[in-house]
Amino acid sequence: MGRRKGELTLLMEIASKWPWKVSATLVPVSYVVCHLIAAAVSPPVSITDLSAMGSVVIRGYIHTFAVLLQYIFPMIFLVAAVVSFVRRSRSMALFDDVRGGSKAGIANLSWQEFEALVGEGFRHRGFEVTERGGAGPDGGVDLVMARGHERFMVQCKQWRAQQVSVAVVRELYGVMAAERVAGGYVVTSGTFTKDAKEFAAGRNIELIDGQGLDGLLRDGQSAASPAVARPKDSSIPAEKGVPMCPKCKKPMVVRTAKKGSNVGGSFWGCAQYPKCRQTLAMV
Repeated sequence: MGRRKGELTLLMEIASKWPWKVSATLVPVSYVVCHLIAAAVSPPVSITDLSAMGSVVIRGYIHTFAVLLQYIFPMIFLVAAVVSFVRRSRSMALFDDVRGGSKAGIANLSWQEFEALVGEGFRHRGFEVTERGGAGPDGGVDLVMARGHERFMVQCKQWRAQQVSVAVVRELYGVMAAERVAGGYVVTSGTFTKDAKEFAAGRNIELIDGQGLDGLLRDGQSAASPAVARPKDSSIPAEKGVPMCPKCKKPMVVRTAKKGSNVGGSFWGCAQYPKCRQTLAMV
C-alpha cells in the first residue's frame, strides 16, 4: 500500500507540472476509461466451471482496482490541475512585478521563482513551457520548451552563480544530444566565463546573461530560437558568415545531428528542409 501511495504521489507531482488544462482534461477522461475497464472485466455472479476459477479471481482483482481508480485518478488530476493553475498564476504575477522593476528584484528571488520567471518570459515569446527541475537548485535541465515540432531545453542559474562556467554549458549540451532536441538555453542574471562563451559559439546553445535576461523579460530580444530559419526570399542577403545552399541558393541554418556517427554535432542545413536536404559541414 505504501508503494502505491508513493507512485500516486509521484503521478500527482508529474501532472502538476503539466499545463493545468491538460490535467483538467484528464479528470473526466480517467474516470471514463477506468469505469469502462471495470465494466468490461466484471466477474460473473456465479461460477459453474471450477477450472475457470483462476481467471475469475484475476478479473475480480482488476475489477476492484478499476472501481477504486475511477475515483482516485480523477481526484489526482483535479488536485494537479489546481496546483498547476495556482503556480501559473503566481508566475504570471511574478513576471509582471519583475518586468516593471529592476535587476535588484531578480537578485532577491529564490531559485524556484527564478525558474518560474524565466519560463514565463519564454511563454510570452510563443513557447510552450513545461517545468522539469529537480528537487534542488541544480536539477540539470529546468525547463523543456516546444514551438511547432521543435523542442528546446533550458538550464537556469540563479543569481548567486555570478559567473556561469563552461561545465554547465557542457552538461546541457550532453543532455540535448542524448534527447535530440533542436536547441538549448542557459539563462543567468550574472555573466558567463570566456570558456563557456567559446564552447557555446557555433553550437545550438544560446547564452542569456543579465543583460539578455532583461531583454527576455521586456521585449524578447534574446528569445529567438538558437537555430532560426532565415527568410526564404533569395533576394534578401544572408547574414555574414551564413553560407548559401549550393542547390536552391537559400540561406542555410545551423542544425544538430540527431543520429549517425556525428550525433550531437552541428552542421549547416538548408532552410528549405525537407524540400531541400542539402547540408554542409561547419568549418
